[in-house]
Amino acid sequence: MEQGANKDEPKKFKPQPALPRSDGAEQTPLERVQNFDEVARGLNREEAAREAGRCLQCRNAQCVAACPVNIDIPAFIERVREGDLAGARAKILESNLLPAICGRVCPQETYCEHACILNKGGKFKPVAIGRLERFTADEARAQGLQASPPIAKETGRKVACIGSGPSSLTVAAELRRLGHEVTVYEALHEFGGVLMYGIPTFRLPREVVRAEIDTLKKMGVRFYADVLVGRTVTVAELMEFYDLVYVGTGAGLPAMMDVEGENLVGVYSANEFLTRVNLMHADQFPRYDTPVFVGRRVLVVGGGNSAMDAARGALRLRPESVTVVYRRSRAEMPARAEEIEHAMQEGVRFEFLSAPVALEGDGKGRLKSARCVRMRLGEPDKSGRRRPEPIEGSEYSLEADSLIVAIGQSPNPIIQQTTPGLTTLKWGTLQADERGKTSKDGVYAGGDVVRGGATVLLAMRDGKVAAAAMNVDLDALAGGKKR
Repeated sequence: MEQGANKDEPKKFKPQPALPRSDGAEQTPLERVQNFDEVARGLNREEAAREAGRCLQCRNAQCVAACPVNIDIPAFIERVREGDLAGARAKILESNLLPAICGRVCPQETYCEHACILNKGGKFKPVAIGRLERFTADEARAQGLQASPPIAKETGRKVACIGSGPSSLTVAAELRRLGHEVTVYEALHEFGGVLMYGIPTFRLPREVVRAEIDTLKKMGVRFYADVLVGRTVTVAELMEFYDLVYVGTGAGLPAMMDVEGENLVGVYSANEFLTRVNLMHADQFPRYDTPVFVGRRVLVVGGGNSAMDAARGALRLRPESVTVVYRRSRAEMPARAEEIEHAMQEGVRFEFLSAPVALEGDGKGRLKSARCVRMRLGEPDKSGRRRPEPIEGSEYSLEADSLIVAIGQSPNPIIQQTTPGLTTLKWGTLQADERGKTSKDGVYAGGDVVRGGATVLLAMRDGKVAAAAMNVDLDALAGGKKR
């Protein structure tokens, strides 16, 4: 003991950043290609406590600033270390009501973990913040520690959220906390938007999404499924009953390659393929009456997360091969590095610097092969990635029974077409200012319908920003101001 120290004082905790980072267990590649169960198993209690003990508890925590929804990361991690799961969960819920989802699909390596002080200098690995967020949410749920956040006194003001993806769910949660009445309308039969139809169960189990939506239901948020706003009811009709409307309908209109043969049987958009598998149980045919044909050889065109999801999902339907065709090199792939590595571990093949220029049929209307051309990288484009250029005379063919196009998507235009006063931009996205306010009075928007395709966390940040601005408007309306 140091001279002068009081033996009765509690021993101060000393972080141990040099300990190996804990990422938790996961199914082996051989196991997981046989099922749609979650690949990552998550941290156990011992691993979580040890990993939490690596955090330096920085006073000026850069990880908080880097988090799109500004979770107080050191505070929740400290509670995990102390074994206070209810406290850890409550601390996260102050900023984020979807912790189990974000702990699984947020690209932490580009946000909080990239900013972790341990990541600087390369001596230590960053704290596994995403794994700890997931552990907190999962373990709290397993232990029944699922208290809902407190709700302010009812204001009498009403808000409609269109779409039930991460952006709308965030608006609903934030405004409901403040005492406003919130109703969410969803066009499909399940709530969750892209979380349900776009992300495979081996990355995000359906019960996790449902459990976090249940938290909102317990808070008093109302949900209505099978309502296609723009057809079932218009935005103008909603505004007769609600003070404000939030459009968070995402980007569900797939981009196609615009090459010869794209209408052949066996060609899917990633949206169609993933929706059939994720939401309509095509992976369980004939138990569910939703067949999806992949054949012996599958090609997936694209390099983003949807391409990895489609490739890995197709692989689990047991074809002989799945090959990703990407026009740039691996270094330029926009998919999360972890998803690319998982795909490679599982046996997905990659054709880098290659692009289809035509699809060829078997004479009976079915896909037989893709004619591709080799590419080389030229000067960087507006995105900063080097522009691919075709190499003359390099055409070759890849045999294929099915091909999944995963090269991007844009917003479904129904609301834009049926709502006078809404300004749209290139690719059909809605124009909205930095607060999410659109060109139509009383209508806010955020997430992919504005951004045209981004991460779950950026959609949630849009929701938080818009909710704050909407709350100001709602308070003004309560004070007698007319919209």
